[in-house]
Amino acid sequence: MPGAGKSTVGVLLAKLSGLAFRDTDLDIQVHAQATLEEILQRDGYRRLREIEQEILLQIPLDHCVISTGGSVVYSEAAMARLGAAGPVVYLETDLETLEKRVTGAPNRGIASSIQQSFSAIYTERTPLYRQHADLTINTADASAEQLAIALLGQLTEG
Repeated sequence: MPGAGKSTVGVLLAKLSGLAFRDTDLDIQVHAQATLEEILQRDGYRRLREIEQEILLQIPLDHCVISTGGSVVYSEAAMARLGAAGPVVYLETDLETLEKRVTGAPNRGIASSIQQSFSAIYTERTPLYRQHADLTINTADASAEQLAIALLGQLTEG
């Protein structure tokens, strides 16, 4: 979900593991020559999801930590490719925490209908995140650094 810490924890995990870091939200913006919010305003959330899938089916995934947009779970093809590239991690965060983080950073470019509340998006996506995750890590009461260290430990153990 937006606000779970994918980019923050991802960068730290990449540094700890010696891997490259790739943020597909940035790849989308470069490809579209627009911010996520601008893509949503101009083309709608369905087009943003299409672009996200196109990017994830094209970019190299080897030897890197990848932070995706939260709507990637709607694309079976993208999730299959990510799953084949390595373990898929779900940063599980409670709704209240996510809402606080997202409220503090407006215009995040959430790829969902404007009629859909953040709570409804959370309810819709959570089962998909759990379904696709090889590893779920709860983000409650942990800093980004602690999460990256714990995640690295879990990934290198298994």
